[in-house]
Amino acid sequence: MQTDKRVAITVFSFPPDKGNVGTAAYLNVFASIYSVLKELKNDGYFVENLPETAEALIEDVIHDKEAQFNSPNLNIAYKMGVREYQKLTTYSTALEENWGKPPGNLNSDGENLLVYGKQYGNVFIGVQPTFGYEGDPMRLLFSKSASPHHGFAAYYSYVEKIFKADAVLHFGTHGSLEFMPGKQVGMSDACFPDSLIGNIPNVYYYAANNPSEATIAKRRSYANTISYLTPPAENAGLYKGLKQLGELISSYQSLKDSGRGAQIVSSIVSTARQCNLDKDVDLPEDGAELSASARDLVVGKVYSKIMEIESRLLPCGLHVIGEPPSAMEAVATLVNIAALDRPEEGIFSLPTILSQTLGREIEDVYRGSDKGILKDVELLKQITEASRGAVYSFVEQSTNEKGQVVGVGNKLTSILGFGINEPWVKYLSDTKFYRADREKLRILFQFLGECLKLIVADNELGSLKQALEGKYVEPGPGGDPIRNPKVLPTGKNIHALDPQSIPTTAAMQSAMVVVDRLLERQKADNGGKYPETVALVLWGTDNIKTYGESLAQVMWMIGVKPVADTIGRVNRVEIVSLEELGRPRVDVVVNCSGVFRDLFINQMNLLDRAVKMVAELDEPEDMNYVRKHALEQAKTLGVEVREAASRIFSNASGSYSSNVNLAVENSTWNDEKQLQDMYLSRKSFAFDSDAPGVGMTEKRKIFEMALSTADATFQNLDSSEISLTDVSHYFDSDPTNLVQGLRKDGKKPSAYIADTTTANAQVRTLSETVRLDARTKLLNPKWYEGMLSSGYEGVREIEKRLTNTVGWSATSGQVDNWVYEEANTTFVQDEEMLNRLMSTNPNSFRKLVQTFLEANGRGYWETSEENIERLKQLYSEVEDKIEGVDR
Repeated sequence: MQTDKRVAITVFSFPPDKGNVGTAAYLNVFASIYSVLKELKNDGYFVENLPETAEALIEDVIHDKEAQFNSPNLNIAYKMGVREYQKLTTYSTALEENWGKPPGNLNSDGENLLVYGKQYGNVFIGVQPTFGYEGDPMRLLFSKSASPHHGFAAYYSYVEKIFKADAVLHFGTHGSLEFMPGKQVGMSDACFPDSLIGNIPNVYYYAANNPSEATIAKRRSYANTISYLTPPAENAGLYKGLKQLGELISSYQSLKDSGRGAQIVSSIVSTARQCNLDKDVDLPEDGAELSASARDLVVGKVYSKIMEIESRLLPCGLHVIGEPPSAMEAVATLVNIAALDRPEEGIFSLPTILSQTLGREIEDVYRGSDKGILKDVELLKQITEASRGAVYSFVEQSTNEKGQVVGVGNKLTSILGFGINEPWVKYLSDTKFYRADREKLRILFQFLGECLKLIVADNELGSLKQALEGKYVEPGPGGDPIRNPKVLPTGKNIHALDPQSIPTTAAMQSAMVVVDRLLERQKADNGGKYPETVALVLWGTDNIKTYGESLAQVMWMIGVKPVADTIGRVNRVEIVSLEELGRPRVDVVVNCSGVFRDLFINQMNLLDRAVKMVAELDEPEDMNYVRKHALEQAKTLGVEVREAASRIFSNASGSYSSNVNLAVENSTWNDEKQLQDMYLSRKSFAFDSDAPGVGMTEKRKIFEMALSTADATFQNLDSSEISLTDVSHYFDSDPTNLVQGLRKDGKKPSAYIADTTTANAQVRTLSETVRLDARTKLLNPKWYEGMLSSGYEGVREIEKRLTNTVGWSATSGQVDNWVYEEANTTFVQDEEMLNRLMSTNPNSFRKLVQTFLEANGRGYWETSEENIERLKQLYSEVEDKIEGVDR
């Protein structure tokens, strides 16, 4: 019977701070829990004393948003004495090696262990404790992660044995239970995730775009995942000076031949300087005389840059479970689905169809626009606008007054039967693309109609109820809905892919393009020389979404190709000859994330075999840098060449992350050298294909020597939802400053980011990408207003972006001063904004102020004395407010 079922909803808090209870990627956690509780109540579950609103629910669970973990005002649901704890938790002695005798000082009042949360009838909402070592720089340096602490174990003992939950619902991506030490797969009773979850069925709401960590949750904590949608995406748009630039450019185009051209160009140049675009575009000196074609080129380059900013996709706001986007909110997502060619399904992209109408290939237009050729930039803008207009007119036709999609299927048949009255044809008839191929358009829009139905379908609550009744939850792939609409509708049990099937042929094609652009870019920036070594990162999720593109990039750098057997499994590589390659083989240092290591051990084996094979080729050293370095290193260390050619590194088995992110988020680090030591100590475990079954072995000396040859560092961005400052994982894996310290000449390596989020793949420098990210997110009113509409959670999202920006300063030094300056102008100097942040979530606001002061104190931000004084004064004001001191 529903009325007897007991459910424990578990929320997370990263990093442990009062303002962070209920953290999850892209999710408005408390509003979602509220909608789940209402649904369960309607369904006959016993839910009592539910507050009137989601805001009141926050107040209730964390008492008064002042919930600090070590203070009594987080709501305590249960106090567990030490003897009771030891009786209920059979494995408690195993935790004493790391944490001493219970109760310890985490989640405890010195006598009892404390379980935080609040009970509503048969539903308990509890706060999962954190790792416990994030505030301790010494522990962050250990190469192997610590066990869970007593408070963590007490939480799960309470849920299973005292509250007696029939199921636990982990709410959002992601907690730390499944990342506790133990085996990578096939848990036994000696593995902490297994001991913690005990016998409770684990249901887990998980972001649909994160199949790799979802797989860890399934393998290591037996979760039945239920996917949720990321918030509807919108284009970043333009604001303030960038908007002014857009207006100046259109007046230049209409007036450039009227004698006013030169004057407008000088306004464009000075406005671009004010917007700090001078780092991204070569601007002429003020008052320089320019020919008409030189003027066009300057305007073209600025135009191309602001179009790049305008069209960048960003998830707006946070998703609420059970509230699918309206059809109109789905437009930007559909436009982006329409922008990719899908040859395997015979679907041409909208930009391809439109450019062919004018006898151009879209690739040419992209190239021309990247170079700043004014007429190509303008054409690309027209193609983009026509795509948006055509999709918008189609969606408008298939919705009712309330903006809901009405039987898309039936409407489509009637639209598709209309011939000339198809809404997209009607829209395009008023543009220069009126002769677009009708048949190709019809096939594309039929596909978009299917996608629209899936985006607005709502099955997140339905699947949860099925899971709680012990019924089957339909599985589906995880990933980026734009690349792979089969991810939709959400509410599915997420699976990844067959790890042996990657990289695919298509992934290899894309990888070759990106690597060639990367090497070209590095040569251009480096006096025509190829990089000898590139240090790069492999992520689990990226390789699932792109079917192994970054894996394939590593192969193409060293000059090998994957070979699949008759049933499509990739288990060997073949050497590409130097003639075919047309360049030297570039050496690599590969840092695999802990999740990648768990999911793709076969692929690590493949890469390790490939690198060692290349190191043993009889080729001249100036054409094979892998061999050149391996021979030098073998000689210095007195080891065999094969061992010296270890290049595939990760964490020790059962440990994840370099902990640089934990140190930065909790401000527990003294100097950059300390962060670099964490990276070296935690990431220097090598995979060795010559020693099967041994797992990861520490080879710190080889790791350091290999890194010391790196001329460039490199990471990939593959989805518009997760960019450099959205999560801390990217800077956590960035070795840019570390390499500089290890190189004999002390030269800073170039740092690049490949961006394959759109059909027009780009290789940018790290600093260009950080600027693009700041302009489209942190400093963009559309983004921060979207976040603030979620209230309490929104302030935290703003603070998180700033903290991650400091992370990049710390690991790479590639953040411009103006980024901090503008952020300060936006969030601190604007009185109205300041008051909103302070009253909505004072704790996260305090952290924001603290982060500004820290950026200044560590030398990443130079600013006026007044600004620093103002921040210090604000810090003490917000402290008083939090402690309830009225002045």
